[in-house]
Amino acid sequence: MMAKLKEENKLQKIVEDNNLHRRSISKWSSVNESVSNFPQLDETMLTLLTLGTYQLKLCPSYIQEYIGSECTIDVFRETCDLIRVRLQSCHISSKTYKVWIQYDSDHVKAWYCQFRAGARTFGTCSHVASVIWYLSGLSGPINDCGIQDWGKYIDDASHVPQTGDTSDSESDVSTVEE
Repeated sequence: MMAKLKEENKLQKIVEDNNLHRRSISKWSSVNESVSNFPQLDETMLTLLTLGTYQLKLCPSYIQEYIGSECTIDVFRETCDLIRVRLQSCHISSKTYKVWIQYDSDHVKAWYCQFRAGARTFGTCSHVASVIWYLSGLSGPINDCGIQDWGKYIDDASHVPQTGDTSDSESDVSTVEE
């Protein structure tokens, strides 16, 4: 574990050396919301990859946020084993992160995220975990992610009916104060 913790992120080096973090559209091909040859990992494999369940518990809400934002998935044109995903931050609306994931048909080989904790080689940040969770098919239908629209429980104050109830009259208040 200690050796892996001190290891350099090789995918980060590839991204930076080849300027893959720049907006060159010619190097990337946009795909729809799924990548056909992405490995189908189960929750046990994802738990080992993320080093626990903390990031996995955040995945449903993160994916719900990303699907509603300008999330794009791109495949590297030179090799089809590298994807780039642009995600809007869930906490800062003006901030976007790019996530790169290298994989083969059986497992995820490497990852790198521009988030401050995303370059680690031991465990993943929540952005990387969410993308892998979603592309592995573990999300199910997006509407079942557990996100609630709490706004539907708020009533508009202008639509509250006027009542003839006098229990809040001034005479009642003075009696209570005495």
